[in-house]
Amino acid sequence: MSLVLIDRLRGRAGEALLLRVAGPTAHRKRDRIHGTPGPRWFAPDRPVRVVHADASMYVGGLAALLLQSLHPVAMAAVWAHSGFRGDPWGRLQRTSTFLAETTFGPAEDAERAVERVRRVHARVSGTTPGGVPYRASDPALLAWVHIAEAFCFLRAYQEYGRSPLTQAQRDAYVEDMASVARRLGVQRPPVTEAALDEALDRRRPELAATDESAATARYLLATPPLPWPARVPYALLAAAAVDLLPSWAREFLSLPRSVRLLLPFARRGGLAVTALIRWVMPPPPARRRAGAG
Repeated sequence: MSLVLIDRLRGRAGEALLLRVAGPTAHRKRDRIHGTPGPRWFAPDRPVRVVHADASMYVGGLAALLLQSLHPVAMAAVWAHSGFRGDPWGRLQRTSTFLAETTFGPAEDAERAVERVRRVHARVSGTTPGGVPYRASDPALLAWVHIAEAFCFLRAYQEYGRSPLTQAQRDAYVEDMASVARRLGVQRPPVTEAALDEALDRRRPELAATDESAATARYLLATPPLPWPARVPYALLAAAAVDLLPSWAREFLSLPRSVRLLLPFARRGGLAVTALIRWVMPPPPARRRAGAG
């Protein structure tokens, strides 16, 4: 196979992956987020930028969705109001855009992103099938989403990132994430890795296997809307994401047979897939003019 053909296939694969994760306007969003001059919330050397720029986020993001699905109240709100059943990739694209804007984008864009989410949360309320009332703006629900994301993103980077963070850097990552969480309405988010682990452990009594969590796992792990050539690497990615979860969380999930068979090879598969993603993904555009961190 010629180098020209390899480069062409690499470009096509990278483009397809970018559009899947960031949506049809991916290039325009990337240009705005990374190329617009101006101050950012986080300096270039902050751990949150290191973690969120890495291919390990693909593993961490899927793991976070699975972990979040185990909270019955949070999942009832997602299924009733987010369009998850009809448009799960759209939800992923909105989440990835929010993370990109708050991590890498100009401060004004980051502030608008937070305000946009807060406005959406303010309109979402309801009652679970079990009769429990909820509000998306409830600090406890916001904290659960934050804890699950921070835990999975950091753990994924430690397992599959380019270079594991030191303890001081891991604590700094949790602190960086906490600064965004506060803006969203989370009260007293954890600011160290140890505090993050403790916060996750405290939420365990609230978690359970539900019909919604089973359907989420089935959709994300067994029947994702992907072309057949992408199914094999995605299966390895899915196994790596499940393997990333605490053992007690895995016990709640209804795992498809394909994932159970791949779990013994999850780490090797995860390393292979993240290396492939790094190879195919185009780098973000350079900033047009240096801005303050």
